[in-house]
Amino acid sequence: MVKQVLITEEIEKVIAPTYEDIKKELINQIANLDGEYEKITTVISDQGEKWHTEVNRVIDKMKNEITEIKEKHGTILEKHLNEIKQIESLIIGNLSALKELEESNDVSVIVEYRPRIKEFRKLPAKVHVTLPSFSPKSINGEKFYEMFGSIKPFVSTTDKNGYKIKSPEVSQRELLDIPEIINTFNTWYENLRSISFYNEEIWTSAQTGNIKCFSTVGKYMKTIKTRSGEMPSDIAVTRGGNLVYCESKFKTLNKINDGKTEVIIRLQGWKPNNLCVTSTDDFLVSLYNDDTTQSKVVRYFGSTEKQTIQFNDEGKPLYSGNFYIKYITENRNYDICVADPGAYSVVVVNQAGKLRWRYTGHPSWAKRKQFKPHGITTNSQSQILTADSKNHCIHILDQDGQFLRYIEDVKDPFGVCVDNQDNLYVAKWTGNVKIFRYLK
Repeated sequence: MVKQVLITEEIEKVIAPTYEDIKKELINQIANLDGEYEKITTVISDQGEKWHTEVNRVIDKMKNEITEIKEKHGTILEKHLNEIKQIESLIIGNLSALKELEESNDVSVIVEYRPRIKEFRKLPAKVHVTLPSFSPKSINGEKFYEMFGSIKPFVSTTDKNGYKIKSPEVSQRELLDIPEIINTFNTWYENLRSISFYNEEIWTSAQTGNIKCFSTVGKYMKTIKTRSGEMPSDIAVTRGGNLVYCESKFKTLNKINDGKTEVIIRLQGWKPNNLCVTSTDDFLVSLYNDDTTQSKVVRYFGSTEKQTIQFNDEGKPLYSGNFYIKYITENRNYDICVADPGAYSVVVVNQAGKLRWRYTGHPSWAKRKQFKPHGITTNSQSQILTADSKNHCIHILDQDGQFLRYIEDVKDPFGVCVDNQDNLYVAKWTGNVKIFRYLK
């Protein structure tokens, strides 16, 4: 039932508004067709006035061509709009079914229900239609039609990544003047490294082959052993609730499904360091090469590589070339945020992989040790929280890299994550998990 509520919320607040925006964009394009094409016919008419009687025949012919092109253009957009409307209708129907499920006590109906969230989450290819243009030429009576000008035909293409999921709107919350410690619990680990939240569960891993799960109040729930028995370099949970972990030693990314471990990515020449699951259920994985001279971030959809982020616009590396753990997360604005301790900085690129900013610590702590981030996470406000293990604190930044506040006196912080209420869970190297409330 909790899963259905989450699906309903995503459809209402994210997917349905996205399709509404797509529909409005297409309606606006269609509404502007006459105006855009009128600009072209006006240019043609101005040229035609200079050519007097003989030119009128050519003008009529070319206007007819423009009309035919406009009709084809409109037909393409109308077809695409109808496709979007059909999907939107399916979404509304699915949303109604989900709401009925939430109120239903019939267990068999709930069990048999198959959500279509993955189908809706995969947006359709975006249709691009380039307007034709008119290129006038100097007068030549012998080759009148040829010399009058030419119409460059419109181009219709599709772009699978043309549409983007709409960012959900969230209410703004202020930071507490003094963060509060809500709870502390022991994981019975030594060298606790990673922590991940999913649906009231807290998953943790350390330098051991066991991955432990706790409730949000610290009650032990279960343990999952890695496939190899070796320690995972990082853990995460998919939007469907499947635990995933990467193993640097074996160069694999693994998924737990119904208690069975599946290798979904096996790398060559590169080792996985850390990973996160994005809002679209992609994997973002930080990698370093076998001789530890290069690092990069790769986006995967399942086992398919979709994007590689390694260099800036000048061809220089974005990340330090070493085996240092590079924790990674996706922000609500789709920025990709990497804690790079080897470069003593947080490196943030946009969804396309272009560098937005770097954060190397705040000048107010110049007397302290050098900033060395490890764990990194983001909250519903698109704020970035990163663990500074050398200075025993958490840095809170806004989405543009501006320092907001410290959470101080957090000894040996390493992995971090937030829950649905934006409470902060800090995995301490000593094995304890400390939970903070820092937003009003």
